[in-house]
Amino acid sequence: MGEMSANDLLKKVRKIEIKTRALSHQIFAGEYHSAFKGRGMAFSEVREYQYGDDVRNMDWNVTARMRSPYVKVFEEERELTVVLLVDVSRSRLFGTVGTSRKDMLAEIAAVLSFSAIINNDKVGALFFSDKVEKFIPPKKGRSHLLHIIREIIEFEPSSDGTDISEALRYLTNAIKKKCAAFLLSDMLDVNKDGSPRYEEALKVAVNRHDLSVIEVFDPRERSIPNVGLVHIKDSETGKAAWVNTSDRKMRQAYEEWFRNVEQTSSRLFMKYNVDKVSIALDDDYVKGLMALFKNR
Repeated sequence: MGEMSANDLLKKVRKIEIKTRALSHQIFAGEYHSAFKGRGMAFSEVREYQYGDDVRNMDWNVTARMRSPYVKVFEEERELTVVLLVDVSRSRLFGTVGTSRKDMLAEIAAVLSFSAIINNDKVGALFFSDKVEKFIPPKKGRSHLLHIIREIIEFEPSSDGTDISEALRYLTNAIKKKCAAFLLSDMLDVNKDGSPRYEEALKVAVNRHDLSVIEVFDPRERSIPNVGLVHIKDSETGKAAWVNTSDRKMRQAYEEWFRNVEQTSSRLFMKYNVDKVSIALDDDYVKGLMALFKNR
């Protein structure tokens, strides 16, 4: 990297840090904590009921035995491990609305990372295209987190395709203890009929880990404007073709295909109880993340 681009990179990381750290402190630390920490409760002891205790924590067996009300006391498992699975395939460079997908993914990943760090959790990252390009094992601390953000901005994949199964399989094998995993991608890893190619790997991963999907998409990818003959090139395969966008049937078929992809993947996530949020590039991702946390 030249001196100038190294400087630009640092500026960009700093900008993302300032913006997202404030967000994490203001909004997400509490939301994130209640959404993810709540699942890591370990039962430790019982004590007598005190005014204001949550009735849902009553230990009815002990209460019956002692003939006075007793409640269970829970202790939070001290640490959570957060792993970000970041799609670095070429398609993320597509962005017609001012923000490239790459930039938005970096910001969302930074917000999640800062939220985790504030709660004293470890954060790791896995970058994937049609293979796992890089794995940064989970660690704590700000410098580790900045290393992850820098990698997301700077990373150049060696491969062009997308294979979500590869990323999920790697996660299942690399992280043995249950973690909170966030899959950040446009989720366009589908068969010709629009069905997801990653169902098997997803099924295995959700058995071991707490997986959430954050789909970041460009709204203009989902419909074709009527602008006559256009030469288009697939950013992943490199294949190019002339397309007549004035053909109404062709435009409709394209939009229907996208709708089908959406519906099929939504059904899949519901089947395996995976929390998912879709965020458009021209959307406010804060709202999307809040919705994701609130759903849990």
